[in-house]
Amino acid sequence: MAYAFNHVHLKSPDPIATAEWYVKAFDFKIISDVVRPVGDRFVKCETSNGIVVNISGSRTGETLGEGNANAHHGLEHFGFDVVDIESEIKRLESLGATLIEGPIFVPEGPLAYLAFIKAPDNVRIEIIQPR
Repeated sequence: MAYAFNHVHLKSPDPIATAEWYVKAFDFKIISDVVRPVGDRFVKCETSNGIVVNISGSRTGETLGEGNANAHHGLEHFGFDVVDIESEIKRLESLGATLIEGPIFVPEGPLAYLAFIKAPDNVRIEIIQPR
């Protein structure tokens, strides 16, 4: 059986504010915004190339821990290609992101530069400038 990647799911104390940040930052499109029977606000988004990113809050009675934008075990980050990494860092910082590391020059391979930012809710994102 072939497995197709289905989605990424982010948790947020304010799902619509987080979704709107990704709309501004990475051109996401909000597909739906509902409150599910389990009590969480659930905002379904889509990237410009069709990847689904769900953003939801806590379910009724659920207490969530803080996010972690540092390097760590488990799902650590996701990445976006950009054309000009320096201008993207400045633009993302103007939207409230924090530069964590980089830009780092990669001397060989398909990447020219990479950097990591901290996005809303302490999400770690890699931005990549391909060669």
